[in-house]
Amino acid sequence: MSTHSRLGRRLFQLYAGLALYGASAALIVRADLGLEPWNVLHQGLAELTGLSMGLALTLVGAAVLLLWIPLRQRPGLGTVSNVLVIGFVMDATLAAVPEAHSLAVRASLLVAGVVLNGVATGLYISADFGPGPRDGLMTGLHRRTGRSIRLIRTAVEVTVVATGFALGGTVGVGTVLYALSIGPLAQFFLRVFAAPPAPERSTVVATGQPEGAILRP
Repeated sequence: MSTHSRLGRRLFQLYAGLALYGASAALIVRADLGLEPWNVLHQGLAELTGLSMGLALTLVGAAVLLLWIPLRQRPGLGTVSNVLVIGFVMDATLAAVPEAHSLAVRASLLVAGVVLNGVATGLYISADFGPGPRDGLMTGLHRRTGRSIRLIRTAVEVTVVATGFALGGTVGVGTVLYALSIGPLAQFFLRVFAAPPAPERSTVVATGQPEGAILRP
């Protein structure tokens, strides 16, 4: 695969993955059976402020990105695109998909949302244009504190879930299902969508996956 076609594939994977992430997150919202950890916070802030959930997601992402400055993290194209694309697509999908009332329909939306979220994660991470702002925060804290990524991720996500729940965000079986399944799903789809290596590699440019990558935007 030529350098230009490889770059085109990576860009397609990045934006297709981010768009699918926003759409899949909206399906989980419509299921109303519990949200993934950060979206519990986004929903709680939306309830508090009257903003749309997608806009709350975008503003939180931008605020988290500011925390990268003292952590000396460097954003990439994927980082900035994450902030701009996911919330917009989430709001568009929420506007297009009506609320569901049947438990069977809600359960189907939840399962579809979680699986598609795994697909989306595999797509945009495989594009390798930089981590999302929330993942960058965790890896930055890991480097500055020396604590394990697992410990930092658990502490951060427990904090955002508790805060979001206190503000009115939805916690439920969907939160548990997401937490248990997103890692294996994302790992599987990372292998599916892994881009082929470039035909030639410079000896000057470092290659490989970022240290301590986390499977979440």
